[in-house]
Amino acid sequence: MSATAKSKLNTKHSALILFAHGARDAQWSEPFRAIRQTVAERQPDLTVELAFLALMQPALDDCVAELARSGCATSTIAPLFLAQGGHVKKDLPRLVTGFRAQYPSIEVNVLPAIGEVAELLNAISDWLVNSTPRN
Repeated sequence: MSATAKSKLNTKHSALILFAHGARDAQWSEPFRAIRQTVAERQPDLTVELAFLALMQPALDDCVAELARSGCATSTIAPLFLAQGGHVKKDLPRLVTGFRAQYPSIEVNVLPAIGEVAELLNAISDWLVNSTPRN
């Protein structure tokens, strides 16, 4: 990697990691990839990554490791889970504790699961109300 490319990589000191479960079917991740692309286009000064808990790559721990190698200072994990099950309640906190211990130079923050965000729940409800045929 050239010095200029390294310099450009290190200008992005903050990262957003969209964290999803993963699936065997590669098409399953397409909506998440579209969200990643949109956020990256709207926030060019932010590194935006997509990582998975299982079945797909990159794994969340690999993603955080790469961000640490690139000099990222702050990483925010956005769990793309509609409900707070065991992965959000147990697995993610355990992983984050490990990241904080392994990469103390990175501030690791976690957003609420998308299913806990009132604006998103309202948007889904609005869409459902507006999409339902009425007699």
